[in-house]
Amino acid sequence: MTTRYDEDARNVLGGELASCSMQPLTGFFRNGCCETGPHDTGIHTVCAVMTAPFLEYSKSVGNDLSTPRPELGFDGLKPGDRWCLCAPRWKEALDAGAAPMLVLDATHEETLAIVTLGVLKDYAVKA
Repeated sequence: MTTRYDEDARNVLGGELASCSMQPLTGFFRNGCCETGPHDTGIHTVCAVMTAPFLEYSKSVGNDLSTPRPELGFDGLKPGDRWCLCAPRWKEALDAGAAPMLVLDATHEETLAIVTLGVLKDYAVKA
């Protein structure tokens, strides 16, 4: 069961924010949701589906998400995992041609301050 930080959080489509992933457990608040709040300076609002090219890109720019860090309780991500990315990082990957697909109903509306809905829809995972 997900403990929400903000019960009223909305997704980029205007609906209730869905959970992104419980396994691996993601989100700034580690509650499975791409919620944000005043202390989330990275804006962890994009529910992305990891790909090998994105993981390689992220590592190349100093954010290694694939290497396990047991001391932090982090097993490392692999292609297919869902993870709450920082909206500016997703936009950076987009500009570099390495943006992963995303889950719109689990992507927080705050993302729209960084990327337009039209662009997000172009990268949406099809149901």
